[in-house]
Formats: sequence, C-alpha cells, structure tokens
Amino acid sequence: MHDHHHTLGASRSGSVMLDLGGESGALIIHTGRDLRGREIEISRADRDEPRTHSAVRERHVRDGVVHCAVYPDLAAGPYTVWWDNTTPAGAISVTGGAIAEFVWPASSPAGAD
Repeated sequence: MHDHHHTLGASRSGSVMLDLGGESGALIIHTGRDLRGREIEISRADRDEPRTHSAVRERHVRDGVVHCAVYPDLAAGPYTVWWDNTTPAGAISVTGGAIAEFVWPASSPAGAD
C-alpha cells in the first residue's frame, strides 16, 4: 500500500470508464471501508516495470455501497498486488477484454511491515 492517504469523495455508478478489449483489461481490488482513501500498489509480475497505484474509494453502485480500488486500463498479464513496500498481498492475472477481481486479505501476510 502507498503511504499517503486521500480524502476523495464517493463515486457514483457509471463514473469509472474501463478500457477493455484486445490486450487491455481492468482490475478491481475489493477492500473494507477501513482502507478508504488509501492507495494500493500493483506491478507486473513478469516484467521490471514501475508500480502503479489507485486509491480505495467508496463507490455507490446499484446494489449498495462498496469500497474498492479500480485500475481501468491494464495490459493483459500477471500482476502482484502489494501489501506494503516489500510484501505481496497476492497475485492476479488480468485478461484482455475482461475485469479481474481481487479481494484484499483480511489480515497481513507473513513478513509485512
């Protein structure tokens, strides 16, 4: 997770555009309310590329309220979701033309800061 915190307002249904198709997919990381405003970092697992991050936001959807970070335009491939600067929270594969979903762990992985 990225160290700084945002005070972003809630988003409404339809306020996020996902770029899906070909080799482009998206990732949604579902979290609890306690992570609202925090940034979660991800990186390609098979390439040495810089990490990217997205803030967890409260999102009002048809069925209620969820808290999640959205990565709308990712190249297809394997990704690492980072708990902190050095500890992975897990791994996920993004497929072109699809939305991958990851559930944030309820407790910290072994070795977390």
